[in-house]
Amino acid sequence: MAVTRRAHAKWEGDLLNGKGTVKTESPALPETALTWKARAENPGSMTSPEELLAAAHASCFAMALSNGLAKAGTPATHVRASAACTFEKVGDGFKVTKMELTVNAKVPGIEAKRFEEIAKSTGESGCPISKALMGNVAISVSAHLE
Repeated sequence: MAVTRRAHAKWEGDLLNGKGTVKTESPALPETALTWKARAENPGSMTSPEELLAAAHASCFAMALSNGLAKAGTPATHVRASAACTFEKVGDGFKVTKMELTVNAKVPGIEAKRFEEIAKSTGESGCPISKALMGNVAISVSAHLE
């Protein structure tokens, strides 16, 4: 089964002085403003591709980790994941250089070391967004049991 999701972006003007919007086809993300200044300096009330990538990675990681824990025979009561996406100047351009995943979870019956192993494995290659970033973005995982 293949599922295709769509988002739409519009940009007016040049990179530094222009402005744009992004929205998802579903009503989940209504039309939201973008500017270069919001992306590279101060976000204010605007989003950025990197913030959206972090949101995608955090949600994908939480789902994948929940699945991995259940398959290991220790289903989670809850998983709370966050992602910090770093966007910086590299050479003559800009690049997403790292993604830092942090997870706090309540997992009855699991030892901390085993939980950390499953979380690290999931963060490195167990979720589809991690797989998409693999080889291009440094991914780290900080895992904590509640």
